[in-house]
Amino acid sequence: MDNWDEIRTAFQVARLGTVSGAAEVLGVHHATVIRHIDALEKRLGSKLFQRHARGYTATEAGRDLLAVAQTTEEQFAHLASRIKGQGETVSGELVVTSISGISDLLTPVMVSFQQAWPDVRVRFLTDMRVFRLDYGEAHVAIRAGTGAEEPDNVVQPLARIKAGLYASQSYVDRFGKPASEADFAGHRFVCSDNETTRAPFHRWLRATVQPDQIAYLATEAVALEDAVRRGAGIGFVSSFRAADEPGLVEVLAPRAEWEAPLRIVTHVDLHRTRKVQAFLTHLKDAAKSWKFCG
Repeated sequence: MDNWDEIRTAFQVARLGTVSGAAEVLGVHHATVIRHIDALEKRLGSKLFQRHARGYTATEAGRDLLAVAQTTEEQFAHLASRIKGQGETVSGELVVTSISGISDLLTPVMVSFQQAWPDVRVRFLTDMRVFRLDYGEAHVAIRAGTGAEEPDNVVQPLARIKAGLYASQSYVDRFGKPASEADFAGHRFVCSDNETTRAPFHRWLRATVQPDQIAYLATEAVALEDAVRRGAGIGFVSSFRAADEPGLVEVLAPRAEWEAPLRIVTHVDLHRTRKVQAFLTHLKDAAKSWKFCG
């Protein structure tokens, strides 16, 4: 494409809003940026930007161009990620993303993998959003549940995280310990703030207790478990953590219906690369020794 440099320039101007910002990102002189914009507007026969004292604002035509250029940039980044992952050596960057709250399971795995393959640089990403493997945002994703995946993703089971219903000793001293669900009246509970959560144990809790009994809500699993430890109420704690905490009192033992499946997700284009396969083997072997995981 003869005018790709001009389109890239316009994309950066639209993204950053200034000629100087685009020039810095592209590594060119600001006069080159202005020349590219002028040439592209002349070729298209339309103004792409409104010039003002604070910089450049994209017109409707400019926004249309921005959308096309952004898609092209993302596709190129995806291609670059694929190419980088196709080497025959276990080296370079390995990007792993997971649900929050299980870093104490995964971090030792990644550290020991790096010790076995010291030329690997690990990036571990956790976020509320789902990282796009088809855009090259990660090599491996650890996800919970059994939700639908993109058709080009390879999905493999990893483990089932068991959880029980616990209270702190301080809570039991104040309010007592219910012997079963029939004794839940008058007790306080800790639950996810997301009413549409996919976590099976939180769905069970919302269906079992009265709404006004849920006294403490949070979005992060770690925050919820910490609230249980601090005596905010009765709530779910992962079995592999509860086993090492003598200050927790088991209210109801783990049940199969509360288990949360973990799965490994990779993109088909990177799945067979040596680096990804080496990590998957290491991860699966490590998961066999995880306590209180099915």
